Amino acid sequence: MAEEPIKLTKLTRCAGCGAKVGAGVLAQLLEGIRVHHDPNLLVGFDKSDDASVYKISDQLALVQTVDFFPPIADDPYLFGQIAATNALSDVYAMGGEPKLCLNIMAVPESMPRDAVHQILRGGYDKVYEAGALITGGHSILDDEPKYGLAVTGFVRPDKMLTNSAARPGDVLVLTKPLGIGVLTSAGKADLLTEDTVALMNRLMTTLNKGARDVMVRHQVHACTDVTGFGLLGHGFEMAQGSDVTITLHVDAVDFIPEAVEFARMGVLPAGMYRNRSFAEAAVDAGDTETAIQDLLFDPQTSGGLLMAVAPEDADALIAELQGAVPSVQRIGTVSEYTGGKRILLR
Repeated sequence: MAEEPIKLTKLTRCAGCGAKVGAGVLAQLLEGIRVHHDPNLLVGFDKSDDASVYKISDQLALVQTVDFFPPIADDPYLFGQIAATNALSDVYAMGGEPKLCLNIMAVPESMPRDAVHQILRGGYDKVYEAGALITGGHSILDDEPKYGLAVTGFVRPDKMLTNSAARPGDVLVLTKPLGIGVLTSAGKADLLTEDTVALMNRLMTTLNKGARDVMVRHQVHACTDVTGFGLLGHGFEMAQGSDVTITLHVDAVDFIPEAVEFARMGVLPAGMYRNRSFAEAAVDAGDTETAIQDLLFDPQTSGGLLMAVAPEDADALIAELQGAVPSVQRIGTVSEYTGGKRILLR
């Protein structure tokens, strides 16, 4: 008798980047840990950035990151693809190119061998698409399956991007629509249409390589990928790290339509509430609808890149991004911080 197909999302309490520890809690956990000085460490864990960067020479720096999470898709191969795409994204956000990867995997002892194989195959295929290599890894037994990658990439030190170098006058550009976390919650309740599931999967398996390859040809001052802390969580880290104010034009943000409907129904992931707790005090929401605010706090899995680009180069960047990314959005501006809220919704 053939085995019943395994439904990975039924084995977990949280899915994808919605399982991340909240940014506020994470900051408290790291508080007081001594940071050793090394002049070649350009970005370390004391920064709220996407990856660490270590300078090898004037022409070469290592970019290192790690990311893994519980299943966000029932299909093992698809889950492997999504997890790998998400892990690679942190290197792209720093302006780097991923080169070497290590698998990180936790699986229940009862999981069928073929399901484990398909997760790993999905990861391998996405890493190959990125032009990188998987060279090993580590696996353990766990009641909940989890998968991801430790990724090492390269970048020129003078071309490295961080999330803390936005400048007054910069234009904010986003490269994927929002709503994945809300749709994931709806999917766990079997509320999604096949078309919506297909759209979600396409977005989550689209590498940010195309966005990165365009970005490095333009005057982008700062960048971060929008993942578990949502647009407002990652935007707050950019605003605070750069000591600027960010104004977001809510009508310019591309929300997945079905996600708006579910947010208005109150179908929301737990990660959204953690993100609100972290960043809400820094946000002037104006008259923005509550459901739209929820989507701006919504944790994204394998989300797009948020770039702060020089105003004189914004039109050229946006034009070149057309066709290279799922959604090109000119969503806001950067101004000097004069006190008060860090993010203004208008």
